[in-house]
Amino acid sequence: MMLIRYLSQVGRYFLMLKEIFNKQTKWSVMRNLIFKEIDDLIIDSLGIVAFISFFVGGVVAIQTALNLTNPLIPKYLIGFATRQSVILEFAPTFISVIMAGKMGSFITSSIGTMRVTEQIDALEVMGVNSLNYLVFPKIIALLLYPFVIGISMFLGILGGWIAGVYGGFTSSTDFITGAQMEFIPFHITYAFIKTFIFAMLLATIPSFHGYYMKGGALEVGKASTVSFVWTSVSIILFNYILTQLLLGS
Repeated sequence: MMLIRYLSQVGRYFLMLKEIFNKQTKWSVMRNLIFKEIDDLIIDSLGIVAFISFFVGGVVAIQTALNLTNPLIPKYLIGFATRQSVILEFAPTFISVIMAGKMGSFITSSIGTMRVTEQIDALEVMGVNSLNYLVFPKIIALLLYPFVIGISMFLGILGGWIAGVYGGFTSSTDFITGAQMEFIPFHITYAFIKTFIFAMLLATIPSFHGYYMKGGALEVGKASTVSFVWTSVSIILFNYILTQLLLGS
């Protein structure tokens, strides 16, 4: 019975995706909505992303340094390990899970509140495609999400460099040598492909849970929690699949 319920939810989710692109809202209205979503979802996230990236990059460098107890192991591996950890997993995946909490809860609660206060019904009565009006600007705004992850990558490696050098674990030359060693440009491509997929999940799954919720104010909070869980699960699942497809031999 539960399997049928989950399958029906998945089916409804894909029907929602189709409906988002039907009956477009006129551009003069949509433009303002897109700029508002960029401000709410992208610009407002930069502070927390920068803070977390900088300090986690530092922690990765320190943890790597503390585990290199053998004097025969070169210190430049601290820079190498920090770069690999930040670019391959931390920036695209870990930050996306955090954004599932920040962005996802905001999207679900804002759309859910509109559902509870019957604003969505009012849009439908006026002949507006409410899914296009509410969700499409979020999808377009989150096309800028790779820009946020690019900043996260830079600050993560910078935090690792500062923690490694000023913590006395490695020299600046060794860290930079390690950060440049055996660099594979496709790893950046892989990270941004993942980021793009995660951006679509961040825009649509919380919107789905907000749009189709039922009940009152209490249910808005419950929908936000459920949306965070499912967005995080989807991100981790897609992370596994994409890593296997793109990096697996």
